[in-house]
Amino acid sequence: QVRLVESGGGVVQPGGSLRLSCVISESTYSRSAMGWFRQAPGEEREFVAAITSSGGDSRYADFVKGRFSISRDNIGNAVFLQMNDLKPEDTAIYYCAQGYYDMGQNEGGVVSWGLGTQVTVTS
Repeated sequence: QVRLVESGGGVVQPGGSLRLSCVISESTYSRSAMGWFRQAPGEEREFVAAITSSGGDSRYADFVKGRFSISRDNIGNAVFLQMNDLKPEDTAIYYCAQGYYDMGQNEGGVVSWGLGTQVTVTS
């Protein structure tokens, strides 16, 4: 069993930055890829970013456009999403995910989900 808890969401102005964190509750969990998804009101959940179990590689959705960066700390059992130059279109609930590295192409590759953290970008 694995528990994922997100934090770091909030309300920011366009052009601002936020750093999301996801803490993994079990220090002896099986090695796996981690990622982030998001869901805006009235829309389907969509992939944002993923990182390998070792942290050696990562991939991003097209809309990131160089603004977001995913990283992880296996020692501290945490994964992060640094979000810069935020836009109103980034407003959504952001979910941490554990599973396979191809989760961006196949959401069925997600094994465990966090409960989400709200990000709101507004003037």
